[in-house]
Amino acid sequence: PQPKPIVDLGEECHDEKSEQIRAFLKGLLEHMDSAAEVKVYESEKGRYKVFLEGEKLGALIGRRGETLDAIQYLTSYAINRDNETRVRVSVDAGDYRLKREEALQHLAAKMAGKAVKYHRNFTLEPMNAYERHVIHAALQDYPEVTTFSTGSEPHRRIVVAYAKEK
Repeated sequence: PQPKPIVDLGEECHDEKSEQIRAFLKGLLEHMDSAAEVKVYESEKGRYKVFLEGEKLGALIGRRGETLDAIQYLTSYAINRDNETRVRVSVDAGDYRLKREEALQHLAAKMAGKAVKYHRNFTLEPMNAYERHVIHAALQDYPEVTTFSTGSEPHRRIVVAYAKEK
């Protein structure tokens, strides 16, 4: 039995956009020799969440989610290229993004603790814009630390900086 998505999004969506997303991804996955199943949900108006389910999802996720990011980018491009009304498409495989988000939040809290304990700044590994956003958001309510990004893509990193309480 397939594990249920952690977020209950109700029934799969079958409107025109979701069918375009499904058709594009099925074709792409075929070219990638993947038998993954495509499940499409509309999380809110104009926002689609896509889950790729099945065996051997590692190849679709890639190193640090790079392949998954590329699949998401291509899907979004294909669906929005000739359209006035843009929709947002988020693609996940095997709950990778959810698990990655939790891991990043844990890392953020750990680094904030170190920054406060040692009164110094800690620079994290390079991350994409979305992952940096997760770190910034996770630490926005920590009064003793501040976060900022440094460097340029694709080597842009977050600095978790000790900030004395104002």
